[in-house]
Amino acid sequence: MIEQIYNYFTVEILYFWINLGVIPFWLILIIFPQSYLSRFLVTSILPFIILGGVYLFILYKSYLTGYDFDANFNLYLGLSELSRLFEDDFYILMFWTHFVAINLFLGGWIVKDSQKFSINKIILTMPLLATYLTGPIGLVLYWIIRVFYAKRVNLYE
Repeated sequence: MIEQIYNYFTVEILYFWINLGVIPFWLILIIFPQSYLSRFLVTSILPFIILGGVYLFILYKSYLTGYDFDANFNLYLGLSELSRLFEDDFYILMFWTHFVAINLFLGGWIVKDSQKFSINKIILTMPLLATYLTGPIGLVLYWIIRVFYAKRVNLYE
């Protein structure tokens, strides 16, 4: 049975489940940002324990296939080395899991920070959607909104 589960989780299936798995967290952040459900499920450590477990499973599967982990450090040598790393499906999946986890963390931070300034959840929808799709652009949008609510520009808080 364990072998069947292991064989089920191919790179494509893992990619599918990672994308599908974060959607409920984002929906909770967007629709119910100030609820107990959001505080307990999304802005806690729970989604990152799950994504961390997925990341470890990807690392384990890639190790079994003979993935060259030392080559990961070549990404700092130039753009051509980075593009060579993206030829490997396991590297893409590790990168994508990393990207999804960081964006979800950022979305949770935006929700927590917006509660300090009582920012309307409808106004918060656009930066959260942008964060889900593009990360840093959503953070910039949120920062612009936050400046108007906080009535000050603070670059270090």
